[in-house]
Amino acid sequence: MAVEAAKEDICELVKRIVVERPPTAASFIVTIYGDIVEPRGGVVWIGNLIETCAGVGISETLVRTAVSRLVSAGQLLGEREGRRSYYRLSPAARAEFSAAAAVLFRHEQAEGWQFVRPAGVNLEEEMQALERVGMARLGPRLAVGPRRSLPGVVPALVFRADVAQGEVELTAFAADHWDLAPHAEAYRAFLSRFTPVAETFAADLPTDAETALSARLLLVHQFRAIALRDPRLPAAALPADWPGDAARRLFAELYLALSPTADRHVANQFVTASGPLAEESDDTRRRAEMLGFRASV
Repeated sequence: MAVEAAKEDICELVKRIVVERPPTAASFIVTIYGDIVEPRGGVVWIGNLIETCAGVGISETLVRTAVSRLVSAGQLLGEREGRRSYYRLSPAARAEFSAAAAVLFRHEQAEGWQFVRPAGVNLEEEMQALERVGMARLGPRLAVGPRRSLPGVVPALVFRADVAQGEVELTAFAADHWDLAPHAEAYRAFLSRFTPVAETFAADLPTDAETALSARLLLVHQFRAIALRDPRLPAAALPADWPGDAARRLFAELYLALSPTADRHVANQFVTASGPLAEESDDTRRRAEMLGFRASV
C-alpha cells in the first residue's frame, strides 16, 4: 500500500507541475529531442513524440501542428519508411542543441570578464544578439559580460579582462548592469516545484517508467528555460543568497535519480526506422558523468 501511495504521489506531483506551468507543444518537442533523441542519433518516430507529449497533456493534433512548424522553421527534417513518419534534427538545429546541452550538463562557470565591441554594420541587431547571450550594454557600441566564447553571435573586437582590484565592488557592478531578480525568482520557483519530487524519489520507492520519463522531461524543460536566460555571471559577482547553485544541484541529483527508469522506458518504447533507440550512448554517459560531478560540489 505504501508503494502504491508513493506512485500516486509522484503522479500527482507531475500533474501539479504541468498544471502550474503547462508546456507548449513545440517547446516540449524541442525538450524531447534535446534530452532523449539527440544523444541517441537525432531521429525518432512521430508516434513516440505523440505518446510522450500525451503524458503532459499535449494532444496529438497539437503535436502534429508543432512538428509541421518545426519542419518549416528548418529545425526538423522528415522522412518516411512505409506508413511511418520519422523526424531528425537539421544540422543547424544539432549545433543549437549542442550549445544548449553544454549549458545544462557541463556548465563551466565563467571566472573572468570581457568587453565586446561589435564590428559589423547592423549595430542595434548586434547589440541585441550580445544581450541575448548574457552581455550588458555599457554604451551604444560596447558590451560587457562573463568571459566565454561567442561563436556565430556577431563579428566583434573582444577585450579580455581580469579583476585585479575591486573584487568587493563586483556584486554592486553586476546589480547595476544586470537585473538578476527575475532569474533568482525563477530558480526559487524551480526549487519549490521539484524539491518534493526529489524527496519522493529519495525514499527509494519504485515508480512506473512512463512517469519517470515525464518527470525528467519536465525537469529538463523548466530548468532549460531558466538556465539559457541566465547571464551566468562569475560567482564573485553574484549575491550571497543566489539560488542558482542550489537549483543546479537539484537538477543534477534528480536527473540522475530519474534516469535509470526513464532510460529503460526510452529503450522499450522509442524507435527509428532501423530499430529501437539505445538505453544509453556515449553522449548519455558523458552527461551522467558531468552531472555526477555537479551533484557532488
